[in-house]
Amino acid sequence: MNQVQHQPMLVTRTNLTDLTYFLAIARHRNFRMAGLELGVSASAVSHALKSFEGRAGVRLINRTNRAVTLTSAGKALEKSVSGSFADIGSALEGLDQLRATPGGKIRINAVVDAVTLVLGPVLAELSRRHPDIEVDLVSSNRIVDVVGEGFDAGVRYGGTVPEDMIAQRLSADLRWVVAASPGYLEEHGTPAHPDELKKHRCLGVRLGDDSIYRWEFEGPDGEFDVAIKSAMTADDSRSTLAMALNSGGLTFGLEPLFAKHVADGNLRLVLTDWATTGPGFYLYYSGRRQVPAALRALLTIAGELKPLG
Repeated sequence: MNQVQHQPMLVTRTNLTDLTYFLAIARHRNFRMAGLELGVSASAVSHALKSFEGRAGVRLINRTNRAVTLTSAGKALEKSVSGSFADIGSALEGLDQLRATPGGKIRINAVVDAVTLVLGPVLAELSRRHPDIEVDLVSSNRIVDVVGEGFDAGVRYGGTVPEDMIAQRLSADLRWVVAASPGYLEEHGTPAHPDELKKHRCLGVRLGDDSIYRWEFEGPDGEFDVAIKSAMTADDSRSTLAMALNSGGLTFGLEPLFAKHVADGNLRLVLTDWATTGPGFYLYYSGRRQVPAALRALLTIAGELKPLG
């Protein structure tokens, strides 16, 4: 039986492009996430891999409905070329630092409250100063692997940033308080102690693991938390704030989130003697590669504006 004759694998533009696709698949073990990193569709990634394997005459990836794994040949290829491609990437990112005007695209994953309180004014100023920068912002309280899911950076509360990341503070420490509308308090009364919360309508926030956030306080014996009985539950504080403004119940959150509504008389803070302070927001990113110029520009502006001090 005649065997298929394959041409020698040379350093061509096509092979280099397909190697880039292969390495993205190897990193993520997922065609969709590889496509997100590269800015192409999952089908384009799959097509490039198939063409590359055809020219090489060897299978590099095993793909099933459940998993994407490397073959022995794929593992050998990844080990051989990943370091070289990382060096090339670092060199190109280094050139980007020399540009007078930062540009390009950055992807950021941030907790919802950070978008409202910090990133809103910072990103608006970033757009004014550097119109060539494109920002893809995903706001979610779900804990994600920012590197694995193709983000350049993430924003979380201090203390929840992965230890292997480089972190930069975006705000001062923040106070957590309970608030309600005057109408609700007139109808249901004002709690004087966290133990009284069980008698009230509390608005709960669902965390990424589907648990309900426990409200945190500080008393004479130190910090403690309270498992509230949630009258209504939402995915983020914007929703519970909207319900609280309409006398739906007591809500728990960051004091700056309520400040304007308190000043306008639409909300009142309660249990302030029991309020606790926690770490502020931090922006974090991987230290395994150079920071994109666009991200450096964002950090510079955040340091200048200090939206929350």
